[in-house]
Amino acid sequence: MKTKSFLITGGAGFIGSNFITYFLNKYDNIKIVNLDKLTYAGKLFNLKEVNSNKNYTFIKGDICDRLLIEQLFKEYDFNGVIHFAAESHVDNSIKNPSTFIDTNITGTYNLLDIAKNHWMDSPQKIKENHINSRFHHISTDEVYGSLGTEGLFTEQTSYAPNSPYSASKASSDFIVRSYYHTFGMNVVTTNCSNNYGPKQHDEKLIPTIIRKALKGEDIPIYGDGKNIRDWLYVKDHCIGIDMVFNNGISGETYNIGGKNERDNLYIANTICNILDKIVPKNTSYKNQITYVKDRPGHDYRYAIDASKIENDLQWKAKENFETGIKKTIDWYINKYQE
Repeated sequence: MKTKSFLITGGAGFIGSNFITYFLNKYDNIKIVNLDKLTYAGKLFNLKEVNSNKNYTFIKGDICDRLLIEQLFKEYDFNGVIHFAAESHVDNSIKNPSTFIDTNITGTYNLLDIAKNHWMDSPQKIKENHINSRFHHISTDEVYGSLGTEGLFTEQTSYAPNSPYSASKASSDFIVRSYYHTFGMNVVTTNCSNNYGPKQHDEKLIPTIIRKALKGEDIPIYGDGKNIRDWLYVKDHCIGIDMVFNNGISGETYNIGGKNERDNLYIANTICNILDKIVPKNTSYKNQITYVKDRPGHDYRYAIDASKIENDLQWKAKENFETGIKKTIDWYINKYQE
């Protein structure tokens, strides 16, 4: 069987690095080229398990660098792109929206357009040796906006992004959609809920709670702590991406969610309870929880209806929040003690 070659963008980040490790462990007959700019969110440390794998190549570069991407397509003749690379921190998008526009919109366009030119002769006409070549765009549930106390995001939910981050991701989703409808390009999109697990950047909510708790610092919780997210363990997400990339229907979108709605205060209390048992000290870690000024335009609730991927591709989240958070805490305790 011919070895297939895949470009993975943003593979030194949280989800991308977990996915590369999972993908290389599962498949023998693939080669992965990981293109990552190594901004603050990307760490080569996240890929130490695969660095010596003969089927893995790392290239430092920017998806906004069109010449570089064209050279990579010529050199490696990719059979697929799995596109993780994105600026993703909402607070940073409020402070500096332009970076999000450049990476998430222009960068996605570059990748799509170069892949189309490499795989297709003209609209609706795919080159014979790229009949199954596919572009998989990784997106977020934040493109759908905010929910009230009831309801779930489905693939038919209207887009209503509320931050510069989610607006830039919504834009990239629409560009991917347009390349399917206009050119007949083989694309799929997945929109996921909040991920957690090993290798997540320290700035995110769960690593911040664990780190601050262990350091004896204030654990900051926005507003009243009642904002709700649907939490998805990162390995469950990786399995879902694999299923959609290999078996999803071209042009379709699949929502991937964990069915684990928890508010921020519950998460902080749960982590503190676990730490009280496994790294006890004189007082409960809960005493470190402090409330800070809410972020502007903070969406109240996200929750995903994942029934399409469950029914069509037989995906199901293996971890619930209580099992996944224990694994996550163990990983971070080891990291912060190194």
